[in-house]
Amino acid sequence: MNGFEQKIGYTFQNRAYLERALTHSSYVNGKQHSNERLEFLGDSVLSVVVSKHLFEMLDMPEGRLTKIRAKLVCEDTLYGFSVSR
Repeated sequence: MNGFEQKIGYTFQNRAYLERALTHSSYVNGKQHSNERLEFLGDSVLSVVVSKHLFEMLDMPEGRLTKIRAKLVCEDTLYGFSVSR
């Protein structure tokens, strides 16, 4: 993974987490851990971070903030962010 770490400019302290994060459940077929549990945690953390930012930056009712957050953290939007860098 050194090439990957060099490319993104970050060295992971726990390589087991890195390998698990990059392992899809269809590849392991239930024989070892996949990225799904870490994905669940990451989705929650992302939602909290985005919620805090929106809450601090925008003076809007909760319903509007919820809709904006949902659009920002959806798969299509995140994919767009990831390929635009």
